[in-house]
Amino acid sequence: MVQYRTQVKIIADVLVTARDMNTEGAGVGVTALVRKANMSYTRMSKLLSELVGSGLLLELDGEKISKYMISEKGKQFLVAYSSFQDFAQSFGLRL
Repeated sequence: MVQYRTQVKIIADVLVTARDMNTEGAGVGVTALVRKANMSYTRMSKLLSELVGSGLLLELDGEKISKYMISEKGKQFLVAYSSFQDFAQSFGLRL
């Protein structure tokens, strides 16, 4: 049986990618996020707007393209998500 990712798991994947791939502090481009999250560009664009609007990601305006980096609120989300994921797995549940 195919296991699909939940919306929360997709958000966590995008935030982890934005955190881990931002090695130089210049942010991560949309293309890298699309590839790592395995999503379409259209769906990623909508999700990025939501994440920026909720304060989980910061949008850095560049000359040609926008880049994204995780905010402090996004880091707090990942800590809470990880804790809840561990809690759920202790009961044999999958998020």
